[in-house]
Amino acid sequence: MKYLLKKKIIIPILASLLFFAGTSFKNDFFEIAKQIEIFTTLFKELNMNYVDETNPGDLMDTAIKSMLAGLDPYTNFMNEQDVEAARINNTGDYTGIGARVKTFKDKLVIVEPYKDYPADKAGLKAGDEIIKVGDISIDTYKEDAGSLLKGTSDTSVEVTYIRQGKTQTATIKRAEVEIKAVPHFSMVNDKTGYIVLSRFNNKAHAETNYALRDLKAQGAEHIILDLRGNPGGLLNEAIKIVNLFVPKGQLVVTTKSKVKKYNKTYYTQSEPIDTKIPLVVLIDGSSASASEIVSGSLQDLDRAVIVGARSFGKGLVQRPKLLTYGTQVKITISRYYTPSGRCIQSLDYWNRNKKGEAVRVKQENYNEFKTKNGRKVFDGGGVFPDVIFNASKNSAITNAIVNSDLIFNYATEYYYKNTPNDINSLKLSDADFSNFKNYLKTNNFSFETDTEKALYKAFETATKEELNDNIEKDFKTLVSNLRVSKTGVIDENKDYLLELLTEDIVKRYVYREGLYEYYKVNDSKIKKATEILSKPSTYFDYLK
Repeated sequence: MKYLLKKKIIIPILASLLFFAGTSFKNDFFEIAKQIEIFTTLFKELNMNYVDETNPGDLMDTAIKSMLAGLDPYTNFMNEQDVEAARINNTGDYTGIGARVKTFKDKLVIVEPYKDYPADKAGLKAGDEIIKVGDISIDTYKEDAGSLLKGTSDTSVEVTYIRQGKTQTATIKRAEVEIKAVPHFSMVNDKTGYIVLSRFNNKAHAETNYALRDLKAQGAEHIILDLRGNPGGLLNEAIKIVNLFVPKGQLVVTTKSKVKKYNKTYYTQSEPIDTKIPLVVLIDGSSASASEIVSGSLQDLDRAVIVGARSFGKGLVQRPKLLTYGTQVKITISRYYTPSGRCIQSLDYWNRNKKGEAVRVKQENYNEFKTKNGRKVFDGGGVFPDVIFNASKNSAITNAIVNSDLIFNYATEYYYKNTPNDINSLKLSDADFSNFKNYLKTNNFSFETDTEKALYKAFETATKEELNDNIEKDFKTLVSNLRVSKTGVIDENKDYLLELLTEDIVKRYVYREGLYEYYKVNDSKIKKATEILSKPSTYFDYLK
């Protein structure tokens, strides 16, 4: 019986893997079939003969992830939960509590409740730690705990959560949740419209189209399109958004692949809304993929001035392929090229360093291209803005701070200790920054640089060779100097870190909708964009 069960597991796995031997790989059919046969034989023998009980699903999951890890981070196996998450990302619709939630081993943390949705109506706030859903404790639940919050519309779920050390309960009535691609648009002043495009789901073009028409009806003579933090999404939506501002029949992007059917050229298909309205596009280091197609294409066509920091640099295109049992594999099928012919991919996943990390394309290897008006643009490192605002000066340390959740946690504490009179006038002070640095210390923030790792390794080797007595003093001095240097890096990034802190804090008081209103008053990039748009000669000088 056990053998038959394993045969049932192996057969569909074999079937799901055979798609690799499809039309694109006919010449390699024998080698692929040979390797699949070796793998399935090994998999069967391992499960039948290993000394302890094995879990075929876990073994297969590890095997697949290990295989794909050698490619790029965008080629991924997607189980049923991943497929559903991708559907939500592409459509923006699901049923649940209406909040962004982060899953930990022992809790679910509310990252952002959406205004007027169930979690918000039930009184939950960012920073609340859900420890039980109904009678189920998160710390003992072995599956995806976040799925416990989902369910049919109008059904209720009781949650037990901790807020500022106190345990509370709330009953949340689930509802249909719509995540907008354009969460905000409004007038910055009497002539300048502002559109925030946060994702490229299948509503991105329709919502951007509506926002643009509405702002023009309100009297907008200039437009700011904000793509900061936008991770990308659907390619066709990006092309249609470019089409709002450029004529029908314009080349927007080309994809190139070893598989001929994926070699495509994409042109605008519709009549535009406005090909003349002055346009500034805002980008940052988190603007990726479809965001870079829009900003890069508009830059190549000299149709917009790009303001902000260098974009992420993702020049790869993925396509999902259906497998068995509701699973999928998302495969990188091609690279994309903007109208000038450049590919802005910044990491070379096929050339790695000794640690196995992808190597960043060196600036001296960038190739020069020309925009429609003959301006110089370059490949290999994301989209470079026409007006540059520098991001963090040492992304390794600042990223470590962000990824540690300490900015989020500090914002939670700030919210419960402070009541600003006017949120749009909020300005974090030097004292606030000192408090934040002390918060990092008291919460044991530590980031070991590559330099420190190398130093400790060298000292360890010296100890083994009994040379440490002679260099121990120098070693301690170097370690101390490195710690001072790391503190200096944090100080150098004061403005950047205060900006991140301010954004998180403002959202606590007035939600994301209020954050965009805060931006219009305080954001340096929006101020710069407004300044450029207010002076036609300045605007067109950037595009010459």
